[in-house]
Amino acid sequence: MSTIRVVWGTATGPTEMASYDAALADANVHNYNLVAVSSVVPADAAVEAVGTAPDLGPAGERLTVVEARATRAGPGGVTAGLGWTTGPGPGLFYEVAGEADPEDVRERVGAGLEAGRDLREWTFDDERIETASADAEPGTYATAVVLAVYGESEPIC
Repeated sequence: MSTIRVVWGTATGPTEMASYDAALADANVHNYNLVAVSSVVPADAAVEAVGTAPDLGPAGERLTVVEARATRAGPGGVTAGLGWTTGPGPGLFYEVAGEADPEDVRERVGAGLEAGRDLREWTFDDERIETASADAEPGTYATAVVLAVYGESEPIC
């Protein structure tokens, strides 16, 4: 398995979808069809926080992700958070999003990772959390995303 890259982005726009698309563009994953998976890190994968994705293949292809996403109308802010815990075997992602402050989201991600570790008899020796926050003015929407992107894109047809 190749590297799982953690990327994040924030944006505002005139509609929910426009702000979401712009946040994906900020993370450089806006030209792919995102396919969400649950939150297990394969044992042979490396997780790397990169912020902005490199070129992952041709536009329109499928990209497998775990996604934390928060969108709201202004005025107000949103925060998305994604954490991961890994060890010598499989690992876990945990995502939280909402109209909360970044520290609250970070604490909720940490609590989720702890609960996930308690359900498994795996060895975990590393944990990391990334958050992204955005604020919307009245009449606009704000979106914050943090995504774990599995490898490169793949043809969808």
